[in-house]
Amino acid sequence: MKAVNKPISKIDGMGLVTGKPVYTDDLAPKDALIVKILRSPHAFAKMKDIDVSRALKVPGVECVLTWKDIPRIPFTRSGASFPEPASYDSYILDEYVRYVGDSVAIVAAVDEETAEKAMKMIKVDYEVFEPVIDFEKAIDHPSVIHPDHKNYKPNAIIHPNFDRNVACEYEYDWSKGDKGIDEIFAECDVVIENTTYNQAQEHAMMETHRSYTYKDMHGRLVIVSSTQVPFHVRRTVARSLGMTPDQVRVIKPRIGGGFGAKQNLQAEFYPAAVTMRTGKPAKMIFSRVENTICGTTRHRMRIDTKIGAMKDGTIRAIDMEVLSDQGAYGEHSKTTLAPAGYKTIPLYNKADAYRFHGYTAYTNLPTAGAFRGFGVTQGIFATESIVNKLAHELDMDPAVIREKNMLKEGETSVGFNLSTVFDDLSELQTAESCGLEQAVKRGKELIGWDEKFPKKEVSSSKVRGVGMALSMQGSGIPNIDSASATIRFQENGFFTLLLGATDIGTGSDTILKQIAADAIGISEDRIRVFSSDTDLTPFDVGAYASSTTYVTGNAVINAGKLAREELFKQAARLLETDVDSLEFDGDKFTDKKSGEVLDLEHMGTKLTYGKFQHQIEVTGSYVPYKAASPYMACFVEVEVDTETGIVEVPNMVGVVDCGTPINPKLAKVQTEGGLIQGLGLALIEKISYDSRGRMTTDSLMEYKIPSRDDIKTNLVVEFTDTYEPTGPYGAKSIGEIVLNPTPPAIQDAIYNATGIWLTDLPMTPEKVLKALKEKKNK
Repeated sequence: MKAVNKPISKIDGMGLVTGKPVYTDDLAPKDALIVKILRSPHAFAKMKDIDVSRALKVPGVECVLTWKDIPRIPFTRSGASFPEPASYDSYILDEYVRYVGDSVAIVAAVDEETAEKAMKMIKVDYEVFEPVIDFEKAIDHPSVIHPDHKNYKPNAIIHPNFDRNVACEYEYDWSKGDKGIDEIFAECDVVIENTTYNQAQEHAMMETHRSYTYKDMHGRLVIVSSTQVPFHVRRTVARSLGMTPDQVRVIKPRIGGGFGAKQNLQAEFYPAAVTMRTGKPAKMIFSRVENTICGTTRHRMRIDTKIGAMKDGTIRAIDMEVLSDQGAYGEHSKTTLAPAGYKTIPLYNKADAYRFHGYTAYTNLPTAGAFRGFGVTQGIFATESIVNKLAHELDMDPAVIREKNMLKEGETSVGFNLSTVFDDLSELQTAESCGLEQAVKRGKELIGWDEKFPKKEVSSSKVRGVGMALSMQGSGIPNIDSASATIRFQENGFFTLLLGATDIGTGSDTILKQIAADAIGISEDRIRVFSSDTDLTPFDVGAYASSTTYVTGNAVINAGKLAREELFKQAARLLETDVDSLEFDGDKFTDKKSGEVLDLEHMGTKLTYGKFQHQIEVTGSYVPYKAASPYMACFVEVEVDTETGIVEVPNMVGVVDCGTPINPKLAKVQTEGGLIQGLGLALIEKISYDSRGRMTTDSLMEYKIPSRDDIKTNLVVEFTDTYEPTGPYGAKSIGEIVLNPTPPAIQDAIYNATGIWLTDLPMTPEKVLKALKEKKNK
């Protein structure tokens, strides 16, 4: 491997930092109509009447659309692969509004000032209902959030019950032998329980949701959007407007971050509806406040976990009961609920039994959607929290109890099969690569575990403690995610790599180029990358579920192998020799018989022009067939000020098993960013609502995320020496796993420092002080 495992810089890095016009708004037509949305002031209401006559009279207003003007076709905004694991429970516009900020009317005008003036002219008569704000009281609440569901398309696989405000129910129960899990709990020496809460969290990506639309010369709808899933946008927008996918083209420019937010469709529908109505270009840019209250959030969850073990620390049973806050629409109800269990229990695969049951409940809050970690973050907080608590109960070192119970390479777990669509449990899948043993050993060394555990006094008011946690994730979704890549050989000897995958700032265009270079056997400098355009690039499900490196990477390898075969065939034709007589050094072919040489520059030009014309263009595809999980061990050192309750994190270590890091520099940056995002979840970030469902943290002035000034942490990142046989050159995913273990590691470090056990994120100074006071008064 010459390009893979090489720390090259991002191919778009220089352009981005020098401000090249590459983002959606940079490219939009200057005469595009400005689209604004009148949004609901109520968390739950029905529009008895809406009068737009005065708004339409405002000079410069092109159109005003209400739910009466839009096709009443139910769909889901989830942006998942087809068929989506979600119910079709929303419309572009509906007569009901189900959260503060829900869409009421679409206004299109010549400029923003005119559109905002027109919005103020719209009169709406609402019938206001009692909203469901507390997700723990949502199921069987007197207010039914989706009362008019007769036109919906429920997904029976996820067991929705609209009359009970249930978006999804999911369960499984597994044990090794004849005994059920309750019998096994009865045999355990120790059984403990723990309840954890995580908060809703903002994605807070730099570039807000935005799209513009126009009709091409053939009358087709063209959508240019900051999206993670261009092909799913094409299918979903077409359905929502009563069109077919061939009538829609989606182009993705550069994206200014997503963290999962841009898997859900947000802005695309509104300018699309305007363009189809007026025939004119239209643009929708979410403001920061709009992005916050009308985008999606991480699912708030309560997880009740029970664990049974023997006195020597052997874990025998794990039971999880989950309640998840879905918000107004059920877009990612199952896809975040189920992974909270089946992508966490394999960490402790030697247990005799597992049980998992959970509901996702509708509430009158903004919809919860895809977010980096995808439910595993919540599940890891629950499982790692209770394993740490078990260690305290048994007076064992948390690292030792993990070394005794954690998954090792070559072992099996029921969780792998549960995460694989259409799989069964008759033959459990094997972890062909697992670096947890290396990760724990190296993480202990890097943090100085043996010297620092459990705590050290710094002063009369400051004490330091260390904590740890493990994590796992997936590498795409087996048997459902898919990707393709096309490689075209061009004149003068360069290659074009066409990708449907979407680089959302992670550097995936760069690492896929590195993979292609090694698959063909050329320098990465010969490859130009183009992504993504649904008319021009091959199909890819998009950037989510940690799939790009593993799934698209394997597709690129398959395309690269085909390209190499074709290059040899055409070189043999041009040199009038046999394929077996050729040697290729990455720049030129040499005929071993005659000594004749043909370099790629001349070969490319010959195949482009004149009598030798032959376009080399190949496409490789890939569908994952089994779980290929990455793993991670996280160690933290915290310093708790017992007078102020402030928790600082001076040292944090992440040791990641992502198989072969395709680009170590980008993998390191991904890990550092994930650790810090996890720190924000653990200590700082929180969305708040008032009693009527109005968000009180609707801008980055109120919603705090970690900044460079806040982070005084010494971050240490290393990678284990592992190789995944099914991965592209041994690689697995890294995008999401790096966030998950930080909250439980910090939670346990605080406990080791102070003896207080906090289970509700974020662990703010107020909560720390309150718990210290309660501990003192006991």
